[in-house]
Amino acid sequence: MEFSALASGSSGNCFYVENNGNAVLVDAGISAKQIVKRLFILRKNPEKIKAILITHEHSDHVRGADVFARKFNVPIFATGKTIENCYLCSDEDLINPIRNNESLSIGGMRICAFSKSHKASDPVSYSISNGKKISIITDVGYACENVIANVSDSDAMFLESNYDETMLDNGFYPYYLKKWIKSDEGHLSNRQSALCVLENASSRLKFLILSHLSQNNNNPEIALKTFNILKERKKFSPKIFVSERESPSCLMRI
Repeated sequence: MEFSALASGSSGNCFYVENNGNAVLVDAGISAKQIVKRLFILRKNPEKIKAILITHEHSDHVRGADVFARKFNVPIFATGKTIENCYLCSDEDLINPIRNNESLSIGGMRICAFSKSHKASDPVSYSISNGKKISIITDVGYACENVIANVSDSDAMFLESNYDETMLDNGFYPYYLKKWIKSDEGHLSNRQSALCVLENASSRLKFLILSHLSQNNNNPEIALKTFNILKERKKFSPKIFVSERESPSCLMRI
């Protein structure tokens, strides 16, 4: 499989996974024009996209879904409550409800939606496998059993590393917003994310892409430094990258 973060952050999230010429997007939180532009940077054809998998209803995850789905006739999959709580597409025939903890088969890939904790109606994350497994886990308040289970057997993973605790505490956000970000329905800090990987990931993890970094309460250097804790484990050295807001990550393969 090939994979890339086309965008990740509070301004928009979109992840690309391809298997033997068939591809899916996890979230479409940037404009359809930007999705196409970033696919072309990777030399990927948007007509390869067979599905858009939506994690939850927040605008930074659904913004481009309508236009992209209609332009390329791509079905959208989301939980029923997510569909009810946002505008996904004017062509209702393209919208497909799924249950959390449901599995789909698309383009030779087994796609599993699993529930997580976040302030949304029925949020899910996704794992995608074809013998190898990629997990896309962002917008999660804490490492629940479902998150731990998928961290523990992934070959590659996009994992939220949203904020540095000191930057958030000393930053300009109002108290109520800081409290929510730190809550079990908010986001994972660099430290929480690093400890989750340290304690639960297996030696088969080859790629770790830190995702959904806060623009105001984090930066790539601090996030990467936090993950130096992984050196405590012997024979465990995944390649670590940081996803960006304005450009796609490199195209990786497992």
